Amino acid sequence: MSDSAKLFGTDGIRGVAGVDLTPGLAAQIGRGAAVVLAAHLGRRPTFIIGRDTRVSGQMLEAALVAGITSGGGDVETLGVAPTPAIAALVVARGADTGVVVSASHNRFADNGIKFFNGEGFKLSDDEEAEIEEHVLHHDLPSKNGADIGRVAAVDGAVEAYVDALAARIPLDLSGWRIAVDCAHGATHAAAPLGLAASGAEVEVLFDEPDGLNINDGCGSTHIEPLQARVRAGGFDLGLAFDGDGDRVLAVDSQGAFVDGDFVIAILASHLKRAGRLRHETVVTTVMTNLGFHQAMQREGIAVRTTAVGDRYVLADMLAGDYLLGGEQSGHVINLDVATTGDGLATALLLLQALREMDAPLDEAARIMTRLPQLLINVRVGDLQALAGSEAVQRVIAEEERRLEGSGRVLVRTSGTEPLVRVMVEAITAEDCEAACRRIAGVVEQELA
Repeated sequence: MSDSAKLFGTDGIRGVAGVDLTPGLAAQIGRGAAVVLAAHLGRRPTFIIGRDTRVSGQMLEAALVAGITSGGGDVETLGVAPTPAIAALVVARGADTGVVVSASHNRFADNGIKFFNGEGFKLSDDEEAEIEEHVLHHDLPSKNGADIGRVAAVDGAVEAYVDALAARIPLDLSGWRIAVDCAHGATHAAAPLGLAASGAEVEVLFDEPDGLNINDGCGSTHIEPLQARVRAGGFDLGLAFDGDGDRVLAVDSQGAFVDGDFVIAILASHLKRAGRLRHETVVTTVMTNLGFHQAMQREGIAVRTTAVGDRYVLADMLAGDYLLGGEQSGHVINLDVATTGDGLATALLLLQALREMDAPLDEAARIMTRLPQLLINVRVGDLQALAGSEAVQRVIAEEERRLEGSGRVLVRTSGTEPLVRVMVEAITAEDCEAACRRIAGVVEQELA
């Protein structure tokens, strides 16, 4: 690798499995993590590893295990489990580090690696940089003899995670009918288990992973099949998870889409009225709809805004002792029940709030009115070129002037894919679409 190579993005390491993220690189990453952690701890480190349902998951898991054990670390393998389960179980099992093999909502050909520390939080930028430095710039010889790490498989990991959530978020949903889209991903066992004790009638969709169908026309990035099923089947609501289970989105009884902004608004208002919203503040990102800000102002709830990425939301939450935060995409963190975005926990908390409010989802979602917003992703050759493109900066400035304070423009690079994300909000859908497409066209012309 070149000296300019960089491994970690905003959500771990991600790329095409077998091309960008090879077994050899995964082994190096595992060995680097073991060496760094052993140096910090002064002893043999312990890891737990879980993965989603991608066909490349077992390959990369095996390579990580080889790397960690060759670096002197012990490993427990959990098999297929949601990302937040690894975050929870690293604490419950007393491990030093949790490792997830997943590319979340990406297509099946991609995969990724992300780490959690012993307290269940994602590694800091500095901690990731230290591992990256060792992987890219240090010769890391393998251990031998008794210094080689051990491996053990753990049964019942998903059940332990679900049981812990159910104990924290008790539910009685007798008489409710809920449709659940598992995206052929890591929640295909956890989500039905998590709702089983509630008394609700649950229909599970897209719960037959074959390694290739994760997120394929289903899940939180493809909400349309769930909307159609909820309308046709007369369900009270629907829930859609992403491939690794760290986010969830919802559909009301009429099939209307309820994104993360609405979910956070409902939870924040409910918590405030119960006197449990610490500092009467919620943390969101720059992608959050203006309608959310207006709703929170009406509710008397302060809103703090961070860069995109649940790691930045979490950092602000921890710094200010805030309880609730999240993203429009459905990553929601409630620090009373989880240390990271947790789709199943969020779903249970939303259902609990609706039950306690005695309100259907469509009624609860009236807390906010979503301003027209459009997001266009443009695949580009060089993400770094965005900042230096005068043509792109010029069209952004022109559209901001045209909106005259009645909307906003946000153009940023993705932290997980070679995409420039162009987002525009405006009072009317026509103004929103026109501005967004003009900017996206220039981005494509200049950078693709």
